[in-house]
Amino acid sequence: MTSATELPAAAPADHETGTTGLGTSPLRTDALPKALGIYPYAADLWAEGLLWGAVLRSPHPHARIVSVDTAPALAVPGVHAVVTAADLPGGPDSAPDGTPDGPLAADRPVLAAGVVRHHGEAVAAVAADHPDTARLAAAAILVEYEVLEPVTDPEAAFHAAPLHPGGNLFRHLPLRTGDPDAVGEIVVEGLYQVGRQDPAPIGAEAGLAVPRPDGGVELHLSSTDPHGDRDRTAACLGLDPDRVRLVVTGVPGATGDREDLSFQVTLALLALRTGRPVKMALTRAESFQAHNTRHPALLRYRHHADAEGRLVKVEAQILLDGGAYADVSAEALAAAVAFSVGPYTCPNVFVDAWAVRTNNPPAGRMRGEGALQTCFAYESQLDQLARQLGVDPVEIRRRNAMTTGDPLPTGQAVTCPAPVEALLDALDASPLPALPLDDPEADWLLPGGPGGAGDPTAVRRGIGYAVGMVHMLGAEGEDEVATATVRVSGDHATVICAAVDSGQGFATLARQIVQSVLGVSEVYIAPVDSDQSAAGPAARSRHTWVSGGAVERAALMVRHQMLQPIAADFGMSVELLTITDGKITSYDGVLGMPVSEALEGRELWATAQCRPHPTEPLDPETGQGDAFVSIAFCAMRAVVDVDIELGAVRVVDVTVAQDVGRALNPRQIEDRIEGAVAQGVGLALLENLRTEGGVPVNASLTGYRLPTALDTPDVRIAALLEERDVVAPFGAKAVSAVPAVVAPAAVAAAVRAATGLPVGRLPILPEDATVPA
Repeated sequence: MTSATELPAAAPADHETGTTGLGTSPLRTDALPKALGIYPYAADLWAEGLLWGAVLRSPHPHARIVSVDTAPALAVPGVHAVVTAADLPGGPDSAPDGTPDGPLAADRPVLAAGVVRHHGEAVAAVAADHPDTARLAAAAILVEYEVLEPVTDPEAAFHAAPLHPGGNLFRHLPLRTGDPDAVGEIVVEGLYQVGRQDPAPIGAEAGLAVPRPDGGVELHLSSTDPHGDRDRTAACLGLDPDRVRLVVTGVPGATGDREDLSFQVTLALLALRTGRPVKMALTRAESFQAHNTRHPALLRYRHHADAEGRLVKVEAQILLDGGAYADVSAEALAAAVAFSVGPYTCPNVFVDAWAVRTNNPPAGRMRGEGALQTCFAYESQLDQLARQLGVDPVEIRRRNAMTTGDPLPTGQAVTCPAPVEALLDALDASPLPALPLDDPEADWLLPGGPGGAGDPTAVRRGIGYAVGMVHMLGAEGEDEVATATVRVSGDHATVICAAVDSGQGFATLARQIVQSVLGVSEVYIAPVDSDQSAAGPAARSRHTWVSGGAVERAALMVRHQMLQPIAADFGMSVELLTITDGKITSYDGVLGMPVSEALEGRELWATAQCRPHPTEPLDPETGQGDAFVSIAFCAMRAVVDVDIELGAVRVVDVTVAQDVGRALNPRQIEDRIEGAVAQGVGLALLENLRTEGGVPVNASLTGYRLPTALDTPDVRIAALLEERDVVAPFGAKAVSAVPAVVAPAAVAAAVRAATGLPVGRLPILPEDATVPA
């Protein structure tokens, strides 16, 4: 049975009531130190004898390196080392950032050698006794470039000369299902564009490398994949993995933007070369150059439908610009293809999709990669279809809504709950926000703020709907596994798990799991480092599933150890004992013992793994295959006010209905949804890392426009649908990515409704929302 859970606006916090365990909303342990500004981040680290590192980056998006002269940098007083690609253990052609069996494609050099392929690519690095000295010395390195013509148009990449020995095509994935000759009575077409969104993390990249006596190195970084980063770093440095230790230090939030191995390998190389600790803290401009962006996309769609608006056939061409290096472009393309029709059923689907290499900034992992781009396109198509038929936009979606058991276009049956129609019903039942009051004091609520609207009578309100989906965990055969250890001593427990809390709240969740299973109130989460057993990257909300599942299994093993002797004493099985509110009780009420008494003088521990069911790669000829473990869904209604003369847009309200499986921490879910909506609104209206000839022209927090508190709308939760996924630990689903996927499409639909204009690109520019007189 599907149930809707509405979050009360003024519910008491669980940290105030003393309630703990799953389903409650305890305060995060790092909340207060972060609010007070005393939480330690990588940029705050220090070590005795510290040197500072700086990187020289290419000013060209495409050039041949003729020569590199490091002598001027070495002549700067205070400089201790200068390194180039030639200083890597294997020389200029040594291991790139990725490893052949890792999730990231191995085609990116640590330091450019012979050729640079994007603006800002690292060429050399310096270690000096002061950060300004290091930057001055890096600027003094003389590099002679032969500038080459950059390939910046992804459509031109097909015919351009190869930019890399691996060629310009990362992946071509066709999808073929059904009858290619099928046609519908109604046909709508569209061309859609999605810009280059930058994650723009609050904290720029920083880290510290400390050389070890055994010739290895210890890295202190805001890594989200400590074991993967350790292994790739070791490979690039020619070291055994056990001689590289990575300690995770204060991740200042991450949405997939901390994947640049060049930074940490270069940092480690400088420490090994100098024999002293080396710290690097990137400037904001360097940060824009160092991390990956969202894949820009060009999408062509044709939808066929019958007279009732039910889909007959969908045809699409999808082109993702992967930038200079592969990273996760193949994975993003798989999601784009598999979800090209969205959470709707269609018997005939024909898609061709490509991810290509250009000399633009590299694209990589970012919330809902691949799924976001297609969501904007297919939802725009459904709005077109609704207008053609004169049907309500919610109704057209209801008629095509996917349900549990329906197949994806890839042939995979959706066996998890797929409550698409229930999500739409929840939105439809939610009241709309009030219209703006006729109040001179409320002019700041108009699009553009005070004085921003030329004429208040030119403001039009629009209401738009969108539904989207994302996959959870790795895909296409990627082995997903996490390990956790739970130790209990006296009245407290310790969780050892290398799952990085990058803002998704895993540390809080792990604490809640142990509290629920063992009835222990004091739970300590050990700091994460690569000496622990691997838990994998903090991506696709996978830690809730695999790492949370591992913690639960370990805690259940400890629970059995704790209860077994008690059950034996009373001549009953362990299953007849329960733990509630820190007290062990028997089914018949005879036994009532505090957990602390049962644990007195005992130390128990267990280690467990969680590995979801396997998946398989999509067929390279047909796109068929069971590629995903599970899927999460979200529906959204956006309300906007648009000044149709100036094209200014204000998002008034976003109402969300989301499929969460089970609300493990309702308050945290609400916070994650609000953050994802803000990110989605940013892409819809503001965010675009613009380039000219491959060179970013707004790579700063003044040029790159981010939504502020005044740009972020009221976010209301219409419902959290709790229909548990039976194969997932706790039955819970991912919550962070799917609202970010749906929000841009919903805002675009609302602008379309307000203006009557087609709105075919993101972000929506003023000219896209201006109605001709």
